[in-house]
Amino acid sequence: MSIADCRIIDLPIIKDPRGNLTFVESNNQIPFGIERVYYLYDVPGGSERGGHAHKGLSQFIIAMSGSFDVVLDDGKNKKRVHLNRSFQGLYVCPMMWRELDNFSSHSVCMVLASQKYDEADYYRDYGEFMRARWGT
Repeated sequence: MSIADCRIIDLPIIKDPRGNLTFVESNNQIPFGIERVYYLYDVPGGSERGGHAHKGLSQFIIAMSGSFDVVLDDGKNKKRVHLNRSFQGLYVCPMMWRELDNFSSHSVCMVLASQKYDEADYYRDYGEFMRARWGT
C-alpha cells in the first residue's frame, strides 16, 4: 500500500429542506466492513492525536463537525489532508503512519475501523514502523 491508496471518498447526500442525510454502508461506500466506530471530541487547541500506524486495520475518517488535518506518511512520502465536510471522508489503508492536528473549536472526528481494538495491530514507534515497512 502506498500513500496514493489513501484518498477522499465522497459519501451520498440525500437532500431535504428539513436537513440533509448522508450514510455509510460496509463494503459499499468504503472498501471494508465496519467492526468499530469511535470519535474524538473536545480536543484542546494545539493538541495532536494519532501518532501511530496500523499493521492490518483500515480506517475511514470523517469530520462530523468542524475541521482538522490528517497527515499521512508512508515512510517515503507525506500528504496533509484537510477534512471539513461531513459528507466526505478519508480512507486510510494499513501500514500508513497518521497524525491528526489543527483541530477547530467544537470539532468532532469520527473514525470507522475495519477491526475491533487490538493493541498488537499498532506501531506506536516511528522507527519500528519504518523497519517493518521498508526494512530500515
